[in-house]
Amino acid sequence: MENKLERKYGLFTAICMVVGIVIGSGVFFKAQAILTKTGGDMPLAILAWLIGGAIMLVCLITFSFMSQKYERVNGMVDYAEATVGPRYGYYMGWFIATIYFPSMTAALAWLTARYTLEFIVSVNPDFKMIIPAAEGGCVIGPECMALTLFVLCAVYALNVLSPKKGGKLQTSTTIIKMIPLTLMAVVGMVYGLASGQLQENMTTTAEVASVSSNPLFASVCATAFAYEGWIIATSINSEIKDSKKNLPKALVIGGFIIIAVYIFYYIGVAGGASNQDLIDKGATIAFTNIFGSVLGNILNLFIAISCLGTANGLMMGCSRCMYSIANRGEGPDPEMFGQVDKRTNMPGNSAVFALLVTSAWFLYFYLSNLAGTWSGPFVFDPTELPIISVYLMYIPIFIQWMRKETEEGVLRRYIFPIMAIAGSAFMVLASIISHRIGCLWYAIVFAVIMVIGAKFERSK
Repeated sequence: MENKLERKYGLFTAICMVVGIVIGSGVFFKAQAILTKTGGDMPLAILAWLIGGAIMLVCLITFSFMSQKYERVNGMVDYAEATVGPRYGYYMGWFIATIYFPSMTAALAWLTARYTLEFIVSVNPDFKMIIPAAEGGCVIGPECMALTLFVLCAVYALNVLSPKKGGKLQTSTTIIKMIPLTLMAVVGMVYGLASGQLQENMTTTAEVASVSSNPLFASVCATAFAYEGWIIATSINSEIKDSKKNLPKALVIGGFIIIAVYIFYYIGVAGGASNQDLIDKGATIAFTNIFGSVLGNILNLFIAISCLGTANGLMMGCSRCMYSIANRGEGPDPEMFGQVDKRTNMPGNSAVFALLVTSAWFLYFYLSNLAGTWSGPFVFDPTELPIISVYLMYIPIFIQWMRKETEEGVLRRYIFPIMAIAGSAFMVLASIISHRIGCLWYAIVFAVIMVIGAKFERSK
């Protein structure tokens, strides 16, 4: 066994990881929810996408500055350790290994399965399912659960047995997922302007059952899931060729691509269907109206591929988390989790831990959010709240960067970090207002997991 990861990914793969992880299901999965949260107000929904994108961009640019100075084995942990200290770096690593990456990976595996089944049913309406598709079989049926577990195992196996092929899958799915997004952005805007649908949606509000008391906060909070994931690209910084040069480029270039694609896609969707139809039926109705039923149904296949690419990118980061902790001599059994297989150049034991924890989060997600079997206390949305907590954990890193980096210019040392702090604080506040009691249940679970992590902290 060897204990060093080789540099095997270039700039293009790094950009594809940033773009491919962020542009996953969120733009499809949350688009309908965001319009609903704004009470059917399309301009307000677009504003929410812009605010969420701006927050992502200032945080991303600030971390790109750090990536030019700090490099070890896992960007997020490296930056926390270099700015705040080794103990904070350890707890950041423990958080992303046990909560952040696994909860997101579980959700994306489920979304991959869900949209794959919806595509199959759209092509073959007679496809037999134990729970019929019309009754939610594509969402909570046993076929969906079985396919979710297969996706988890498949992306795990691909990244552990052949990490280079995992990188190629990331690149391929990123290119493929851009096809429907670009097509809808261009054709949807032209169609909407010609038909008058786009102008109507910008001036007409749809009817929804209930509207949040703070629609802008609630909708910006919902964009967090769609915009999150870019930081995962830093988890492979020690495997990127000329990382201090290429990783900052990948983060910044990828960030601008993401925001542009999201905004233009969302406007394109608004040109394809009324606000009411988008709320009631989702973005698929816009594709169907513009491209016909056949091409409209193929959208589900593109969404499934998009989600698969995101799940793969998440697993790429997730499988390296315990290794990044063990590389510092921390966590449970650093010698075991710090091992790198000589033939595959992957930390296999760390990846096994990632698969186990991800499966546990999927079990919770299914019981509490999908099937509703688990109700009452300790029910929260694991697709949003772990993302919000990571923004809270960014704040000390930004503050310490400003305090320590005396050689940096005003823009890099103060302007961008202050904007990143303001954006992160906004996300935390939006989460509290939007999720309310769910924040308390999540905070308790978070605290328990972090206390468990404290038992394995060796620097104390």
